[in-house]
Amino acid sequence: MKFGTSALALCAFLAACGSGTPFNGKVDVDTGTDGSTGASAIPEALTNDLKSFSYDPASETLSITGITADDSAFTAAYRRRPGLDRNGYEAYTAQDGSLDRHVTAYVKDIDGTRAAVVMTGGQFEQVFSGAAYSSTSYSAPVAPGTQSEGGLVTYAGNYVGLLNGSGSDEDLLPVTGGTASDPLSKQAAEVTGKVVLTGDFTDAAVAGIIYDRKVTDYNAAGGLDPNSADPFKAKNIALDSTAIADDGTFFGTASQENNTVGEYGGIFGGIGATEVAGVIHAENHIGIGGSGTPIEYGAFVLTQCGQPGEDPICDQPVR
Repeated sequence: MKFGTSALALCAFLAACGSGTPFNGKVDVDTGTDGSTGASAIPEALTNDLKSFSYDPASETLSITGITADDSAFTAAYRRRPGLDRNGYEAYTAQDGSLDRHVTAYVKDIDGTRAAVVMTGGQFEQVFSGAAYSSTSYSAPVAPGTQSEGGLVTYAGNYVGLLNGSGSDEDLLPVTGGTASDPLSKQAAEVTGKVVLTGDFTDAAVAGIIYDRKVTDYNAAGGLDPNSADPFKAKNIALDSTAIADDGTFFGTASQENNTVGEYGGIFGGIGATEVAGVIHAENHIGIGGSGTPIEYGAFVLTQCGQPGEDPICDQPVR
């Protein structure tokens, strides 16, 4: 597989807190380039090319700014693609014409806590990508440093990622017969997985793991096999322990076998931190053969164990 090269970042950061409420549908996650957001910034390592996203789960609409050639130079409205949904994350795509770059995005929201990841398919040996998160409300279950019960909280759920290699190509626009493949866009490959995250609000620290990772468009041997019945199993990614800021945000190192492969970050949401949204960036971390550097951006939006809609793994003999 040939991996596309990631473009240089277009924006230093996004604001972690979205405008709107979890009950009115649409929430905007805007750029902080004017310095007036008043919210914690999402690090550039995670946002990369992404400048902003606006998502309304009620109407299933997603608009994204900052991904080059995704339909326009400014904000592009993406098309809903239920057939590409993965692991409870809604799929959206954009491609203006048969010779234009294809873009895939995934987004998920739980009561106003949300995350999105976006990546173009490879074209002209380059990809554009990024991820972001937001929350419309937050309070910690306990104050940092207190010894009251309830400070150690577990979150669990599904993960979705996008990889800068050839995917299923099932959403690409048709081309005229005999058109050379070299100038055509690919469709980004998908990665699925599961996440368990622990928030220690007494010590203001968070850590976790992304496990059961599968590259759905490649078979167990690493060969291209769109929507494979026996997908390639990728290594786990550890989310190393890092601090939780007063506003519920966090940013830390992603690793495999104690070797740094990237970064992750996110934000807790809800009264009592009932949800968490986060994203990840990793490179040179996946064993599918080919030229170039494998690059993955991914997202997770998780429910706290003990809350309605908790993941099945939360049902343990001792909680």
